[in-house]
Amino acid sequence: MTVRVVVGGALCHDGRLLAARRSAPPELAGRWELPGGKAEPGETVPEALVRELREELGVETEALERIPGEWPLKPGLVLHVWTARLLSGEPAPLEDHDELRWLGPHELDSVDWLDQDRPFVAEAGRRLAGQGADGAHRGA
Repeated sequence: MTVRVVVGGALCHDGRLLAARRSAPPELAGRWELPGGKAEPGETVPEALVRELREELGVETEALERIPGEWPLKPGLVLHVWTARLLSGEPAPLEDHDELRWLGPHELDSVDWLDQDRPFVAEAGRRLAGQGADGAHRGA
């Protein structure tokens, strides 16, 4: 069985992480996620992330690095999350979302994240919190 990758973007800007509230499907509506979507055949996962964030949020981004781990969504579909940097544009909820919020490391628990995003959000939060002057909190 071929496994397709769904890529989520831990989009960080000015020390904050972007959270997107789902508007569909009904079973996910109202919960928060890292925006992204399925990689298309022949597309690398970083290319898919850049394309999906352009389509969903109307911004240009750069995929930086994959956060370790993966989460099986359903048979043949697995979630990978990459950190990403905002290059240009102001994110707007264009598809699948009805609200966006920039959250600092200490605000990440203020929204109801989808279960599969929680471990990646926690790691992204550790990385954001670790971007202090000494950089001592990087790595595992």
